[in-house]
Parts: sequence; C-alpha cells; structure tokens
Amino acid sequence: MSDVINGLEPKILWERFSEIANVPRPSKKEEKIREYMRGLLNSLNINFKEDKVGNIVANVPATQGYENAPTVVLQGHVDMVCEKNNEIQHDFENDPIKLVVDGDWLKADGTTLGSDNGVGVAAALALITDSNTVHGPLEILMTIDEETGLTGASNLEPGFISGKILLNLDSEEDGAFYVGCSGGFDTVAEFDIDRTNNPEGNRNYKLVVTGLKGGHSGLDIEKGRGNAIKILSRTLNVLESTGFYIVKIEGGNLRNAIPREAEAIISIDPANENEAMQVVENFQKDVYNEYKTADGGLKINLQALDDNIDKVFGNDFKNKIVNTLMALPHGVIAMSQDIPGLVETSTNVATIHTEGDLLKLGTSQRSSINSANKYIASNVKAIFTLAGARVETSDGYPGWKPNLDSAILKTSKEVFKELFNNEPKIKAIHAGLECGILEGKNPGLDMVSFGPTIEGAHSPDERVNIKTVEKFYDLLKGILKKVAENN
Repeated sequence: MSDVINGLEPKILWERFSEIANVPRPSKKEEKIREYMRGLLNSLNINFKEDKVGNIVANVPATQGYENAPTVVLQGHVDMVCEKNNEIQHDFENDPIKLVVDGDWLKADGTTLGSDNGVGVAAALALITDSNTVHGPLEILMTIDEETGLTGASNLEPGFISGKILLNLDSEEDGAFYVGCSGGFDTVAEFDIDRTNNPEGNRNYKLVVTGLKGGHSGLDIEKGRGNAIKILSRTLNVLESTGFYIVKIEGGNLRNAIPREAEAIISIDPANENEAMQVVENFQKDVYNEYKTADGGLKINLQALDDNIDKVFGNDFKNKIVNTLMALPHGVIAMSQDIPGLVETSTNVATIHTEGDLLKLGTSQRSSINSANKYIASNVKAIFTLAGARVETSDGYPGWKPNLDSAILKTSKEVFKELFNNEPKIKAIHAGLECGILEGKNPGLDMVSFGPTIEGAHSPDERVNIKTVEKFYDLLKGILKKVAENN
C-alpha cells in the first residue's frame, strides 16, 4: 500500500484505491485486477459470481434491520486507460501506478492515474468493511473493458443483477448528478500501402507533433485542444513543395482519447532540407498561435535520421493519405438545442498506425441523438470510401435518455441538499456511460451517475481532487441510507 495516501480521508476508500493502483489493469487485460477482486471478496466472505466475459457481481448483505430494503446496484468498471509521457518508463501490464499528492490533488507520476474508474470501484468496495454506514442489500457490479468498447456491459448476461436501482460511480464532476449520456460508434479504415523505392540520395527525417494535452474525446472535445494527427497532416500538407515521401505514420493509442502525439518518418532530397526546416518552423509558429490558449504546449519538430530505408509510400498513395487526413472532420459537430452547454454530436480522429503493408486509421463518433450519430459516422465512412479504404463501423453503444422524474434522482437530490446545503446540478454527459447498455439489458432500472472531480482523464495529466472524494463517499453513503430508511 502506498505511503502517499497516509492521512487522506476517507481512509478506508483510499486504502482500497491504493490497492487497486498497485494492480495492472489495462483494458482487455483485466485478469490481474479480477484476481485481486476474487481474493478480496473471498477474504471478506462476500459471495460473488463471474460471467463468461469476466464481469463480477458481489452480493453484500444489508445492514442488520434493513434486509427488506430494495437492492441497490453499485456499478463501476475495473479497467483503465493506459497513457504515459514519452520520457516515462512504465509497463502498464506489470508495473503499479506511482501515486503523487500535489496540493489538493492526487495524480500519477507521468502516467494516467486510473481514478477513472478506480475511485468509484474503491468506494463500492470500501462499503463492505465500513461499519459506519447503513444500507439495504447491495450488488457491486464491476465490469471489464469499458474504455475500449464497453464490451463488459454489452455482454452482460440477462439476470446477472437483480436490483432495480443503480448508482453508476463513473462520473467526474463534484456537485453534479448525470442522468443521460451519448451513444457512440467507431469507424475504422484500412488501406493497403502502395510502396516504391526510396529515391537514391534522399535523407530520412522524423516529423513529430508533441506537447498537446489530449484528453477524453467526449468530455474534453469542446475545449478546443489540438489533435496531433490532424496537426501532423496539416504539416505534411504544407511540406508538399519539398517533394517529400512518407515511410510511416504513427499517432494516438485509444479511440476515446484525443491524440496528444503523432509522428511521420519522411524522406527528402537533401537539397530541400533547408526549405523543409523553414516550412516546419514557420508552420509551428502559425499553429501555436491557433492553440496557444487551449493547448499552449504544442511543438512541431523535424529532425534528421541516419536510418537506411529502402521503401516509401508511392506518391499517389501518399497524397491520398494526406488528403484523407485533411478531409476528416474532428471536434464538435453540433451543440444540444435542449441542454445549454452540452455537446450533442462530435467526432474524433483517434489513431493512425503503419502495420507492415497496412495503414490503419481509427475514429470515433458520439451523439445524444441516434440519427445524428449515424449521420456523422456515415460522413466519416464516406470519406474513407472515396479514398478506397476498407471500412468497418462498429455496432455502437446506446445512449441513456434522461428521466427527470426518476425516483432515485429525487432521493439523491434530497440527500445532496441535506449534506451540503445547496442544490446539485442535473446534467447529461457527452461520453459513453454503461448506463444505457445496462438499462437495455435490465428494463426498469432507475439510475443516476455521480462521482468526484477528475480532470485530464485518459491522459497523463489525469488527477482527482482529494476533498471531493470525501464528499463523493459521504454522498454515496447518504443515498444508500436514505433508500434503506425510506423502505
């Protein structure tokens, strides 16, 4: 257990979070965190079951005297986004997260923290041994692979949970209850690379875009941050006069993260080196000016390499890829006409990777309106199709339609006002919560989502506000107590 958490309250929650942070848990590779969960639940004599994909539900008995209260499902996901700064040596499949307290915040040392959704899971687990709480029967539902496709929730077996009240612990804003979320699609293109010989005498260079904040492709999409892949494509576009060739392009890691870094290995006639350097320098100044407020760390760098490279993209294929990247939309497409300040529809140019003779380009689309979501996904697909790519669009995941007459929302608002003497915000989120999927599999679920303040999720800047974690846990206990006592 990390000494960093000493003195943090609530102690019981932070101890569980520290334990979770010590366990590697990349999306789609959750076996180690599932093993930890099994060991913990067995040691506490808590009955649990697992389904075929790896979701776990733990059945926590009610506080004595409240056995007849309705069962409440506490839900979170055990996987985390794995992002790190380039200079950091970290193996997400084997190394623990290094925790750092920075004033009022807890963060990690150059990597994602995993407070999304580790704090929510830790809060649910803390209740098992917290003697200072009152609740009816609990089902703690811990799903897998939320971050890279929501596949845990999507494959949840019917009847796996029995409760009809669900508290999703995966929101990231203190003082707010979320009652709706967007649905989404992934649209992925695959190109067969057409290669030709690298012209004799050409020198190879690495063109790198770095220093961007990145962030969550839903929660942060309206903040105007730079997309490293889009900025890289613009840089390649202005370099056209140098007659460069492309060897490979790499950028982004996750469909639901705005890419912070991207790079291309290119080949240039040495006679054009000075021109290329000047073009990049001038373009860096122009683009930095565009993003200096929203993303002031942007850097574009061109550096010579000593590598011997035989093959490059053919000119026609190079132009096709640069033009495709230039044409792809990124960012906010439409704002909600019903909820002020809510992004309704967006798209993210997320990943690009050269894999042997294939170039793969990944994007994601989100919207709280299904028809709008289908439209922007079709828009992206059309661009890929015109470029001659093979295109796949995922089945997607459903949104969660707000129910402002929800009984658990009413109870939650009452508890919030009693605890903090003010009114909570009632919001929808431009991100994919598992609530929409779970509602589809368990008709009649009454749900609300809340959590502490988390900033920079899905990037190495991720941090969680320590004081709001205590408020979050008090609120969770208060809601459970109110539900138990009202019944």
